[in-house]
Amino acid sequence: MKIGFIGAGNMASAIVEGIVQKGFSQPGDIYLYDISAEKVQAFAEKVGAHALNDPQEVIKTVDTLILAVKPNVIKGVLLEAKDAILQNDPLIVSIAAGTSTEAIYEVFETDKPIRIVRVMPNMNAMVGEGAAAVCGNTSATKEDVATIIDLFNAVGKAWPLEEKYFSIFTAIAGSSPAYTFLFIDSIARAAVKNGLPKDIALEMATQAVLGSADTLAHSKENPWTLIDRVSSPGGTTVAGIVELENNAFISTVIKGIDATIRKDEELGKK
Repeated sequence: MKIGFIGAGNMASAIVEGIVQKGFSQPGDIYLYDISAEKVQAFAEKVGAHALNDPQEVIKTVDTLILAVKPNVIKGVLLEAKDAILQNDPLIVSIAAGTSTEAIYEVFETDKPIRIVRVMPNMNAMVGEGAAAVCGNTSATKEDVATIIDLFNAVGKAWPLEEKYFSIFTAIAGSSPAYTFLFIDSIARAAVKNGLPKDIALEMATQAVLGSADTLAHSKENPWTLIDRVSSPGGTTVAGIVELENNAFISTVIKGIDATIRKDEELGKK
């Protein structure tokens, strides 16, 4: 399968490196286009892929076309690529946030079936630990969706998900790395407040959160059971948990997720 990318920024680069390293695709079957010609040429040479100067050439060459561009430019990209896509009929894969499969299809102004798969990845794909939701429109086959799930499993973990749930996924996986960074920084700042240097405090907090996530991922227990295991009667952890809950830690996190979902739904309606 020949895979093309329109847009070769950080996310696209992470995907390319992942699918090459995991053997999902051979470097010679990957074709890249980006408006930053020198940058994409250097990256293509690094991984052994092809850098093309014309997005139309990418479309004419590949079986699967990944649109790795920002939501504010995807419509313009699709309009420019419209004729070539209709003529060559590649599988269209979009990773543009807040852009539905229906919105993508409407750009083509056609009754012709177009296979479209929407993916919501997160930034952790850049370290091979991404989370991605995948759905297809009515023209995309189960095999199309399964192929794209396999592709994104090369840079983390991917799940099939109905498109109506994408705003929720955006909040719990797309935006949550920012919440996690805030939590880690808050832990480190608390350590600084109590006398520990910031650099070592941040390193320690990061490792603690990393290990905790890995522990949960490899456990069959629910989070509260693991909390109980860390918490000794009358101990330090219980004191901290109680203080967090006195300040509505859980409900505040939920409110943040709710706000993210509402904003994503608003953007999707524009």
